[in-house]
This record gives sequence, C-alpha cells and structure tokens, in this order.
Amino acid sequence: MTMLTPIADSPAGALPFSLAAIPGLPDETALARLAGELFRALPGSEAPSSPSAPGVSGLAIGEPGPALQPVAAPSVGQAPVAAGPVAPEFGVPEAYAAALPMTAPISAPAGVPGSPYYFLGEATALSSAHQAPTPVADNHVVAHPFELPGEVALRRVLDEIAGERSLPAAAPLPAPGHSGYYFLDQPASVPRADAARFPAFDVQAVRRDFPILAERVNGKPLVWFDNAATTQKPQAVIDRLVQFYQHENSNIHRAAHELAARSTDAYEAARSKVARFLGASSAEEIIFVRGATEAINLVAKTWGKQNIGEGDEIVVSLLEHHANIVPWQQLAKENGAHIRVIPVDDKGQILLQEYQRLLNDRTKLVAVSQVSNALGTVTPVKEIVELAHRAGARVLVDGAQSVSHMRVNVQAIDADFFVFSGHKVFAPTGIGVVYGKRDILEDMPPWQGGGNMIADVTFERTLYQGVPARFEAGTGNIADAVGLGAAIDYVERIGIENISRYEHDLLAYATQRVQPIPGIRLIGTADDKASVLSFVLAGYRPEEVGAALNEEGIAVRAGHHCAQPILRRFGVEATVRPSLAFYNTCAEVDLLVSVLQRLARGKGRAVG
Repeated sequence: MTMLTPIADSPAGALPFSLAAIPGLPDETALARLAGELFRALPGSEAPSSPSAPGVSGLAIGEPGPALQPVAAPSVGQAPVAAGPVAPEFGVPEAYAAALPMTAPISAPAGVPGSPYYFLGEATALSSAHQAPTPVADNHVVAHPFELPGEVALRRVLDEIAGERSLPAAAPLPAPGHSGYYFLDQPASVPRADAARFPAFDVQAVRRDFPILAERVNGKPLVWFDNAATTQKPQAVIDRLVQFYQHENSNIHRAAHELAARSTDAYEAARSKVARFLGASSAEEIIFVRGATEAINLVAKTWGKQNIGEGDEIVVSLLEHHANIVPWQQLAKENGAHIRVIPVDDKGQILLQEYQRLLNDRTKLVAVSQVSNALGTVTPVKEIVELAHRAGARVLVDGAQSVSHMRVNVQAIDADFFVFSGHKVFAPTGIGVVYGKRDILEDMPPWQGGGNMIADVTFERTLYQGVPARFEAGTGNIADAVGLGAAIDYVERIGIENISRYEHDLLAYATQRVQPIPGIRLIGTADDKASVLSFVLAGYRPEEVGAALNEEGIAVRAGHHCAQPILRRFGVEATVRPSLAFYNTCAEVDLLVSVLQRLARGKGRAVG
C-alpha cells in the first residue's frame, strides 16, 4: 500500500506528504495521474453552484458579505503555515474590516483546531465531539482546517490507476489536530462547515499568480485599478499560451497530422469550457469571435438584419456601452427601425416600470448590459428577460463586465444571446464569445464567408456548415481561445463565489473610504454594484486626477469610458474610474485614498 506521510517542515508550495512508488506501475504515469486527480479533488477545484438564484449576484453594496471579516488571532496548536519569504495574509486586518458596516468579529468556534485558512460557512459552526453545534449567523466566516482529499478519495484514485486492483487496508491517516494537515474524512461527530462551496481565499496567494503585479511604475509598485478596461493575466494563462505555440501550433480541423489534432482538441476543449462556465446546454451554442463588440455586431448583422424591419423597435438601457448602442443604431437606420431607451434613477438603477411601459408588440429585441462598465450597476437581467419574452421579444445580454465578478447561468437567465470578451476575465485580448440558443442560431444566416464555415462550394452555390462553424469564417484566434479556456480553469479553481464575495466587500470598503473625501462626487450609487467606483473631484479634470494617481503607480481609467449617454445623465462628460478585481487589496485602496486626500487639500495641481 502506498502511504501518505505528513511532512512537518515542507517548503512553501510543496505538498505536505510524500509518495512511495506504486508497485507495478510506471512512476511518472502514476504520479502524474494521481497529482491530477488529487488537485481536482482539492476544495475549490470545481466551481460550486451559486447559493442564490443562478445568474443573480445576491449581494447588495449595503450588505457586505464575509470576505473582509477580521481574522482571529492564531491559537495554540494552530496548523503551521508553510514557510516563505512573506507570510500570506488570510482575511483582512481589523483596521480595514472595522470600516465595514458589519457585526462583531467572529472567532473560531470552540473545539475547532486553529488554522490560518478560513472558509465561508453559513449554517453551523464546527464543534468538538463534546459540544453541540454552535449556530452561526448567515454569511459569516468560520474557521475551518485546511483540507486535502481523504483516504477514501485517494484509495479510489489509486484503484483506478492500478486497473481497479484491490488494495490492502490502509493505516489511518492523521487525525485533525495531530499533524498540522487535515483531510476530508473528518470524524462523524464533527459537523463540517460548507467548505466545498466556499473554500479558502488568500488574496496574497492570488497576487503571486499574476507576474505583472510585481511591476513598478514611476519607481512605485503597480496598483492595477483599471480592471473594467482589461484584467491582468495569471501565470497559468501565460504558460498555456507558451505551451500552445511550442507544442501545438497548427491550423485546426481537416489536416491529417498530429499538431492539427492537438490544436483542434485544445480549441474545441476551450469551447466546451466556455459552455460549462456559462451554463449553456451545449458547446455548439458557443461561437468564438474577437470580443464582445464583434459579438454584438455579429448578432445585429445576422439575426437583427433578418428579423428587425421598418417600424420595429429595439430597446436598450441608458447604461449601455457604445458597443451595445452603435450596432443597433446602424441596423435601425438601415432597416427603418426605432431605438427606445430604458431610463435610470438618480442612483443609476434601471427603472423596471418604465421599461415595462416601453414593451409592445413592435418590440423585437432588448439589448442590455448585466453590469454597467461606467457605474458598476448590476441590472436585473432575469426580470428584464422575462418581461421581454412576455412581449414576444428576443434578448441579448452584454456580459463583458459580469463574467469575472459573478456566477452566470444563461439558461437560468433565459437569455437568447449572451456575449463577453475574454480579456475582461483574465484571458488574452482578441478573443470573445457569442452564446445563442441553438434553435435561434440554426435559423441565422452566416455573417462572413470563407474557409472553415463551408460544407461545399461550387460556382453556382455554397452549402454552409452547421452551428457554430458557420459563424467562424477563416482562421480564428486559436491560441487565445485556448488561453480563454485556461483562464476559465483558473477562475473555477479560485471559485467565482469566493471572487464575488471578496470583491463585493472590497468595493464596500473602497466606497466608504472615498466617499467622505471633500469634493468627491460618486457617479452611480446603485444598491447592487460590481467592482466599479466612478467619481469626479471638484477642482480637477478627471485626466489630472488620473495623472496624479499614475505618479504613485496607480492605474485608473479617466474619460467617458465609451458610455457617454449614461455619464451625461449625471451631468458629466468624464469620470475617474477605479475598477477592482480579486487581486486588489485594502492597502491599495488606502494608497488611492491618500492621493485623493492630498489633491482635495489642494496639494496637487489645480485646474488652471
């Protein structure tokens, strides 16, 4: 029997056990197989289903979640943290958490071994064998041991590797509290927190996955607060691109050689990952394009041209990015249709009653963003879709700003089309996605003609491929589609619910730090927001504020954000827009605030 032996002083990043050789199996094959199965079994390796309704964030800016709860002091006998140059920070210091409107800090329940790893439990705290379970308020952080797969799971993997051979009985694995390392097979008397749903989130470990965050700008550490424009890329995505170009580079489909097979497999595997990530019913409902802008143009120039005619109406919201306005304007001008606009309130929230009044039997399409890129407003897309369908209209949801922040399920939303850009979700630029319901896609004509989208061509006629190939003319962005698949893998390993909760609380912290600064006016204060903080500062043009922040290494967007109609609704032409991601920290927010405070005191450059 292969034994797992705990190693008390394993170096940082190493697994806390050693493996003896598996008799009768090639060492490399066995270890590679076991390692893959082991990491897939780790908490957080599969993105869990959302506790709230799929496709709905479920968190309001006024009700912070638990991700920024202060960390209890380490207890005696606590599981050791692997040694490294800098001890990772788990949770957030009390000075930061105190700024949030939340209840008193929660310490580890009695009877639970102390641990630096924190899980987000909801129902019951862990208790010792001699205690009844201790109730814990909903959405609070609960201390829980870090866990590796238990003996049952490991035996199953070893059995499979060995060709289902029978293994001798294994010695018991170390019990919690005895070795410093913990396994999934907890004693029956210890109720487990819901760690499978909300595994540990360590922002410092996440930051080490993004090499560009070690960059210096003007001699200062880079603070990347321009995530709504584009996100940075983890090493896993960079490595996947290198691997593709070193070992798989080829055009896809049709060729009979090995590299074509590798490239095709990687490309189509990425399509399947996107389908799973969005909750689509089939990979054939996923079309690869250059980004969300091209995605919307594809729908406008295929389905739109075919189905929207003179006198028909297209409904968009006042929150939209130019990419979800201009293609519909072009279509309306060409076909004689009309654009109707959903208004918003003074917080930047869609007025559903006004939207409902716009719908009628002439409404053919509703096109809305799930999250506003300029204000961060999370729109009620499920209700928007339901009302549109009652009126007989189709719906396109622009998810460019939502997929990196919240769980999306296109079937739960019931969107007819859903689009997003890969570079907004930690993938390369130049790759994006159109999701469309299968029956709708099959009735749509192709947009562009050329290779890859044809089944047969003569000089008299052309027969097109089925979906999705008919919409992917020519050589696509193969490598970056593969990179998108790697980015999705990375996000799912972290856990989109973990990302959503952490970013939600970070935004709440940033809002409460920035709002009191003299001269600051926040633009967009919706109750339900994603990680955007848009503002103007009295006495300064937005580009001046952006330049002052850049001097300190802080990257923000300053301008109209390709969303001029919504900014003009609030009487401004441009804003400063810090936008957050799950690798940002409270300390970075504090640096931003210190520069804004200095400018507000008049120590920066005033407008001349």
